[in-house]
Amino acid sequence: MKKIIFFTVLSFYSSLFFSQSNKFQDNIVLEINGKPVYKSDFLQIYLKNNNNPKFDKKSIDEYLELYKKFKLKVNEAEALGYDTIVKLKKELEGYRKTLANSYLIDKEENTKLVEEAYSRLKTEIRASHILIKPKTSNPDDTVKAYEFIKEIRKKALDGEDFGLLARQYSEDPSVTLNNGDLGFFTAFQMVYPFEEAAYNLKINEVSNIIKTRFGYHLVKLTDERPARGIIKAAHIMIAVKKDAKYEEVESARKKIDEIYQKLVSGEKFEDLANNYSDDPGSSDKGGKLPEFGSGTSTRMVSEFEDQAFKLTQNGEITSPFQTDFGFHIVKRINYTPLASFEALKKELQNKVNKDERSKKTQHSFINKLKQEYNYSFNDKKAIKWFVKNIDSNYYFGKWNDNKLTTNKVIFYFDNKPFTQKMFSDFLKNNFRQVGKTSNIDLINKQFNNWVNAEILKYEESRLESKYPEFKSLMQEYHDGVLLYEIMTDKVWNKASLDTIGLQNFYSSNTSKYQWKTRIDATIYECQTNDIALRVIKMLKSNDTINSKHIIEKINLTSELNLKVKMNKYEVEDLPYLTNVNLKKGITSVIPYNGKFYVLKISEIIQPTPKSLKEAKGLIVSDYQNFLEKNWLDELNKKYAFRINEEIIYNLNK
Repeated sequence: MKKIIFFTVLSFYSSLFFSQSNKFQDNIVLEINGKPVYKSDFLQIYLKNNNNPKFDKKSIDEYLELYKKFKLKVNEAEALGYDTIVKLKKELEGYRKTLANSYLIDKEENTKLVEEAYSRLKTEIRASHILIKPKTSNPDDTVKAYEFIKEIRKKALDGEDFGLLARQYSEDPSVTLNNGDLGFFTAFQMVYPFEEAAYNLKINEVSNIIKTRFGYHLVKLTDERPARGIIKAAHIMIAVKKDAKYEEVESARKKIDEIYQKLVSGEKFEDLANNYSDDPGSSDKGGKLPEFGSGTSTRMVSEFEDQAFKLTQNGEITSPFQTDFGFHIVKRINYTPLASFEALKKELQNKVNKDERSKKTQHSFINKLKQEYNYSFNDKKAIKWFVKNIDSNYYFGKWNDNKLTTNKVIFYFDNKPFTQKMFSDFLKNNFRQVGKTSNIDLINKQFNNWVNAEILKYEESRLESKYPEFKSLMQEYHDGVLLYEIMTDKVWNKASLDTIGLQNFYSSNTSKYQWKTRIDATIYECQTNDIALRVIKMLKSNDTINSKHIIEKINLTSELNLKVKMNKYEVEDLPYLTNVNLKKGITSVIPYNGKFYVLKISEIIQPTPKSLKEAKGLIVSDYQNFLEKNWLDELNKKYAFRINEEIIYNLNK
């Protein structure tokens, strides 16, 4: 008889023996409230959440405790009907649709697309484009837009300047800045139909009209170059608005030049970025930026990328240069040439599966499904009825099938009949998908769309039964959505919205939220000891002098001479005040890490309790933990949790 462990709130490891009739099946590792979890499912999620999995008892017990909390919460969400909430059902359906797309493809054709993508990554191309957007989805507007861009294409082919045509006609908002020039790009950085057209052009060739979800395009290829690879860089930016006055531009230029001189003289790039850079997303990281370059999702303005890729050594810096955002200095941290196909294959596969290009494989995939499920076309006359009876009202959603007196079977798929009435319903629900054309072309196109949609829908409905990994991923997402929603209701939002509970929790734990000794002060951070002495002299010579006046005087010769900040500060947060005897008034010069500090202290504030408002973020976080612990205690009492010890501690066998 196998030993079973029963988890209760009193003891995680208390155990008892169950009768022979209640013992686990060999492949069940645990049960929550009678619901089994199978070894294969548990092992999969265990490995997924452990990069370096250990199968010793201690490691499994630690993970099991986390897994137990997770499953108890999900079980409670299901018991409360969270899986029937409309918005959550829609979210799950949306995820399922996205995940299903990677299964509804021809794997062989998909492999060709992955290889094509890698081939394109080897070359970066530069192109200009003209975009014309239909004013509405009305077929007449679509036709007008198409005819209009056809006229523009003729002008381009007749030799008119493409950039001038773009500036005159293109509806891409960026055209006023770039005359249609998109700069260099590579695979995955444009929508696929656009990329496909651009990569099949010769230099200076103008494309045929391309349709994307944005509208109609003309593309002109202007340049190409080998892939430059991927660069990891940092930058220091002094921001300048495009419409800045001359004085503002020159002040920024002076500041970036002074920072550059500090770099040349040996000061650390990271420190200068932290102290002076105006880029809030990178300054506190020493100026570090996300990787950019060939095939990455991050794109910088072309001037920035050009300067960065000119650097040939790690640690090398550029001279100051200007973009539309201001002045920059860039430091190269690391450079990686385009990796091998094998190294990128998995990443490229994921991108292809999520990209529009995956639709290219659906035609061959559908043909294979037709063979697998015995597709057979049944009655040509059933289709001819639609050719004869469709009219122009269709394009405006006003066509009806009142004249349809039969319901003949048009085709069979997996022995299921698909009838005229079903096709008629499809037509009425999908009239926006096609532009004006002849009746026969319209019906043929919509018939193919209908057949393809029905076949893919059928295959999609069988994914869980055909692919265990799909079923597992869907279960994982299902649990994650429910967990997030119930945690929001039971813990996160409750902690923020339950003002009375939060106040009571704060009142019971006031001693945890204390200000340490603080100063109310103006802090002057000086570049040199002489500057610090000048600041002290100015402060002592005039009690009413303000920091703005001091900055104006001190920074006449350099924007970097002096920085000032004023607030209330905890003394221990200011390392340069360690072992400094503090008192009200003006301090002497305090040297620290190459800087010189002068403080004007208006008040020394002894330790006091923080108010609820002052410590609200921390209090809310602690209250959330408190609510979650109490909730889990309730769930432990409510639901039985049992494990099969013999299997759970032998997962790798």
